[in-house]
Amino acid sequence: MQWTNKGSALLLAGALLALTGPLATAGTPGAPRGPRAVAEPAEGPDPIDFAVVVDQSASLADKDLARETEAAGLLSQGEISERSRATVIGFGSSEKAGQSPVREVCALTVADAAGREHLSGCVQQLNRRDAARMGPGTDFPAAIRQAVTRLTQKSATGGAAAKAPAAPKVVFLLTDGRLDVSDSPEYGADPVSRRSNGERRLTEELARARAAGVQIWPLGFGTEIDRAALTAMAERGYRGACSDVPGSVPHMRVVASSADLDKALQETFAAARCARISHGTAGKPPADLSVVIPPIATDGSLTVSKHDPKVRVTYYDPAGRKVPTRGEFDGSTFEVGGQDGPVEALRVKNPLPGRWRVHLEAPEGHRDREVVVRAIWQGMLRSDVTLDPASPRAGEQVTVAVRMQTRRGVTVTDPRQLAGLTVAAELRGAGFAPVTFRLADDGKAPDRRAGDVRFTGTLTVPAGATGDLRLTTRMSAPGVTSDRRPLNARITQGTPLLTAGLAFDRATVHPGGTVRGTLDVTNNDAGPRALRLAVDNGTPGAELTVSPATVTAPPGGSTRIPFTVTLGGGTPLGELGGRIAVVDTGDGDRVLDDDFLDVLVVAPPTWWDRWWKVVVGGAAVLAVVAALLIAQAVVRHRRRDLTGVTLELRGDGRVLDSLTVRRGQSVRGSFPFTVDDAGGAPPTLRRAREGSSSGAHVLRRTGTGQLLLRPRGGARVALRQGEPTGLDAYELVVRGAGGGTGRGGRTDHARSDSGYDSDTDSGFGVGSGYGSGYAYGSGPDAGFREDDGFGPGLGADDEGSGFGTGDGSGSRTGEGSGSRTGDGSRSRTRTDQEARVPWPRRFGRPRRSGRSGAGAGDPTTTDPGAGEGAGSGTSSGTGRSTGTGGATAGDPDPNF
Repeated sequence: MQWTNKGSALLLAGALLALTGPLATAGTPGAPRGPRAVAEPAEGPDPIDFAVVVDQSASLADKDLARETEAAGLLSQGEISERSRATVIGFGSSEKAGQSPVREVCALTVADAAGREHLSGCVQQLNRRDAARMGPGTDFPAAIRQAVTRLTQKSATGGAAAKAPAAPKVVFLLTDGRLDVSDSPEYGADPVSRRSNGERRLTEELARARAAGVQIWPLGFGTEIDRAALTAMAERGYRGACSDVPGSVPHMRVVASSADLDKALQETFAAARCARISHGTAGKPPADLSVVIPPIATDGSLTVSKHDPKVRVTYYDPAGRKVPTRGEFDGSTFEVGGQDGPVEALRVKNPLPGRWRVHLEAPEGHRDREVVVRAIWQGMLRSDVTLDPASPRAGEQVTVAVRMQTRRGVTVTDPRQLAGLTVAAELRGAGFAPVTFRLADDGKAPDRRAGDVRFTGTLTVPAGATGDLRLTTRMSAPGVTSDRRPLNARITQGTPLLTAGLAFDRATVHPGGTVRGTLDVTNNDAGPRALRLAVDNGTPGAELTVSPATVTAPPGGSTRIPFTVTLGGGTPLGELGGRIAVVDTGDGDRVLDDDFLDVLVVAPPTWWDRWWKVVVGGAAVLAVVAALLIAQAVVRHRRRDLTGVTLELRGDGRVLDSLTVRRGQSVRGSFPFTVDDAGGAPPTLRRAREGSSSGAHVLRRTGTGQLLLRPRGGARVALRQGEPTGLDAYELVVRGAGGGTGRGGRTDHARSDSGYDSDTDSGFGVGSGYGSGYAYGSGPDAGFREDDGFGPGLGADDEGSGFGTGDGSGSRTGEGSGSRTGDGSRSRTRTDQEARVPWPRRFGRPRRSGRSGAGAGDPTTTDPGAGEGAGSGTSSGTGRSTGTGGATAGDPDPNF
């Protein structure tokens, strides 16, 4: 990672998105060779040198100092580069002999596996304050001077490390207060002069840090913070940044208390080294915590703030597999640090993207502290770049396009993963000053489509350009850096004799599939030219082959040559990375043209993919058939249901008993019953008990609605509703077989009445109406009778009209007034079944709604009736009574 001064025009390492050389890949068969080799950058994230400077003054409580110590441990353990160096320094003041204002608890140490273990142990010394060796004040100048000195000292080992580019230098300063050297004799004779001299010396040390290129990132906590002093520290130190991303320039930060230190310090650290933080979950052991690592991350550390060294941690990747704490596994490299300390971290190179699980265990007595997991990560992207034309002439406009891959070879296609990304390119070469231009992914020409994470821009090659060109991109995005490989090209002099163009449309294929393209070549030379097609920067594991690999362009004309690119059977799914290029083998492998492999690799169709329409169609047909069968079964069940059917037992022309089938008593359309007439008691209809149907009569209804009666020990006979059939010494009449149910739960059925009475009734609801009658004859009530009066009448849930005649002997006359009540058991045969009484037949205004009767059959009936009245008279002779039957009409009474 390189750094820039804010005033500089160049953005260096942390902002670079490198481009590959001119399709030069060492060791790749068939890869085109560039005009010169370009050294590969070191693998892994760029290192930094950093110092964690911790306030140990007397104003801090023990718990605050412990939290500072853990926060310092998070940085030393969570650093993602094994080439970084870290030092940890505590500071207070010097007020008497034998005291020092600073205490270097960890010397500058390389943060590799061994170094992290050392840092895990030495950082714990911050917890121990020694009043004899350090004063209680806050000496910021001494602390910064010690940190700058350590970060700028030369490497003691020499060799390659000494010759490597200088790493960025950063100081993270933690404090809960303000400058306090009032009791430090070295700053003056009295408190006033000491404070003045302390501020002056702090200014000098910050200027020294700026000159040495050391950034200062102050982090304060609590309510006694001198915000102005912390702001001055950040702004007067070195103002370089790892990128142009907002927040990457040093700035101060203040949190409410030391409880927020670990989170705030990790976020500050990530901003300073152009990394990102993913915050995970928290919990007390035993527990499973989780944190997400995004697809663009190429290096990271899972940090676990466990507080207690007794807590043991196990790590599982997004595929649910336990990963090793050291070594390689499925393309990733692992290295754990700090297992025996309060802070532990698993460093991962090429992490599998997704949700990682962190399992915690702890013995009894060590489960009371909440553990937090986070991930600090960075994406060092590899890049594909095309230059069109690949070998431009001076003064010619060129188009540059770039797309990005992770180290695992995954092409980045989701713009959300690179939110806030800006990309620019710089062209350098002989004969002109560097030219910088912007690349965009906005869908405006020359960019082909917005949001496809393919950045495109144009520039005109300076007219004075000669010889070689060197193209480098620079990029600014949170958490992303570059591999810094430039693209090299050459200026074409004059009119080229040989030109070529590749056409390669977007395709979707399966592993092992083939995609097609065309090569158009124009050869104006006198002889044939040999060309080679090759793929470079392809996705690892793709095993791409081009056919034909070499072609010959005949002289004196243009030729179109089709070609194919075949993918290996193990090609990873997703966007295929890489480029295809055509090079002139007779001109030092000069690239004539190149283009991206715009291919999406998808899984081959499964059995379900091929046959799902047939399966779904067949299932739909079966579902329809099943629904029809179920509907048919439901209809048949309803037809067979005997609920509401009434059985009447008759003898000597009168109803002896009745029994109505209730819901749930009709099992599979059958209703067993018995006639209980033992001991001379009146016969009674009873439902037979379960399992005793063999000794009972059985009424059954078929699916077509046909009623069948199987008398006990007899053969089945068909029944018709309302018609009697013999049953032992009695007759059985079945009514209500239609199964309709009226409002209020009553079953509608016809009734017929017979008796020695003729009435005319009219009414509505329960029925209040006027009735009169006249009879003559002889018999038990001989004579003539006339009844006049009002009375309520009760009937079935239907209505109608009719008339009846009755024969008798004797005569009776009488008259009277009073009330008459019709019983609910009698029935009438109606001339209009289930029809309401017309308005002209209704008399009076009803006081409430009531029931209406229904009937069917011959309108001439014999009706038994009951009435109440008073009168006197004589009767003699025989006679015949006639009359018209009354009716009540109205809505069904819910209380009936």
